[in-house]
Amino acid sequence: MLAFTKAGGIFVHNKKGNINWKITGWLTLGSVPATLITLWVLNSIKTDIETINNVIKHSLGWALLFTSVAIIFKKKLLVFSQRHAGDKFHNESTTQNMLTIGIGVLLGATVTLTSIGAGALGTVTLFFLYPLLPTPRLVGTEIAHAVPLTLVAGLGHASMGNLDLGLLGQLLMGSLPGIYMGSMLSGKVPDQFLRNAIAVMLFMAGYKLIF
Repeated sequence: MLAFTKAGGIFVHNKKGNINWKITGWLTLGSVPATLITLWVLNSIKTDIETINNVIKHSLGWALLFTSVAIIFKKKLLVFSQRHAGDKFHNESTTQNMLTIGIGVLLGATVTLTSIGAGALGTVTLFFLYPLLPTPRLVGTEIAHAVPLTLVAGLGHASMGNLDLGLLGQLLMGSLPGIYMGSMLSGKVPDQFLRNAIAVMLFMAGYKLIF
């Protein structure tokens, strides 16, 4: 579902010039192989379904908690990164590219296990690595990266029988218009309000899943 949803966001963000396709490529280089490996591990695990569900539930809970904390401190992380950013952030470096691939690996495994991470968590990590890029470009770049990542993960889970087509259709009916409107409103809604609301919602959901 996320692949179809974010594809609509790509159209709007690309039209506004908010996508850095080079960064998207480095992220995909790490995330897609990590997704395939994670899918293979999940399919190869010989255990009962209840154990797998518990692992996924707790992984999702911790991912939600970590994402909520990262969102709250996003601005401080950005200020810290910009303060300590040298000329290396103006020019592409091998180290920076390798770190971007590493972020892709982390996102690939997280999204495949929990279905979250490609959005808020990915954007926050990119804020630290590319602090001099404008916020709309980081968001647009992460949305573009999420399409191949979630497509591979979704197809993999579908092949394992983990897909409810009826529920998928209902979610798409709401999410496609939603992401289009969200992309159009990008930069117009106060960042502080959205960040706090999303952080609280994710923290409560994560806490409930774990404890």
